[in-house]
Amino acid sequence: MSTISFILVVLVALVVGMASVLDERQFYRPLVACTLMGLVMGDLTTGVILGGALELIALGWMNVGAAMAPDAALASTVASVVVIAGHQDVNTGIAIAVPLAAAGQVLTIFVRTIAVFFQHQADRFAANANFRGIEIMHFSALSLQGLRVAIPTAAVAAVTGTDLVDRWLSAIPDVVATGLQVAGGFIVVVGYAMVINMMNARALMPFFFLGFVLAAFIPDFNLVGLGIIGACLAVVYVQLNPLYHDSIAMPAVARTGPNYDNELE
Repeated sequence: MSTISFILVVLVALVVGMASVLDERQFYRPLVACTLMGLVMGDLTTGVILGGALELIALGWMNVGAAMAPDAALASTVASVVVIAGHQDVNTGIAIAVPLAAAGQVLTIFVRTIAVFFQHQADRFAANANFRGIEIMHFSALSLQGLRVAIPTAAVAAVTGTDLVDRWLSAIPDVVATGLQVAGGFIVVVGYAMVINMMNARALMPFFFLGFVLAAFIPDFNLVGLGIIGACLAVVYVQLNPLYHDSIAMPAVARTGPNYDNELE
């Protein structure tokens, strides 16, 4: 890896780490983070493929209250470096992404604990109307979140491509690597289930099962074909479903009868 690529990798990891607590531009999501890492390392295709695979796993990772989810930011950046710069396959990246996410979860809890000091200091600055000091405290705490991803990513990038990384990966037993890949597949299913549960769209469940059957039993179909079929079904469903159309009231039938003239009077 060249010096320029190394610097860009560290910068991307820094931004991804800060975005993991901002939740604004979604840079920390695997699909975006791996794509950016692949772009700066000169292999955009592998970055997109790895990001798409990890994104399916990370669908079920979300912070609920005080419970911290596994860290997708650290898993995405380090796995991208290992796969692209280390010339490993995507399955290897998926296998190491799960334990990396657990390690990142511990790191982010540790950094958030340290950030409490900056919060209290910001309160002191606020009592004195020191707005500049408040800004510095905010950016300092945010920088810690960026460094917790940038430093491990830089360390892995510095040794990737050497025999050391190859020995580390070779030391992982096949049963462990296979188990992590299977666990990643289970997490994908859980992620889809959580998303469908949040959507609460029971009327769309037949389309979900139809897509599963087509993908499972017709091997010649690829994602492009399934996407076209899904788009066509969605258009037909919207056109036929009365929920998506304004109801038109029927005109009232004129009343006739022997008392019609009396009512007019």
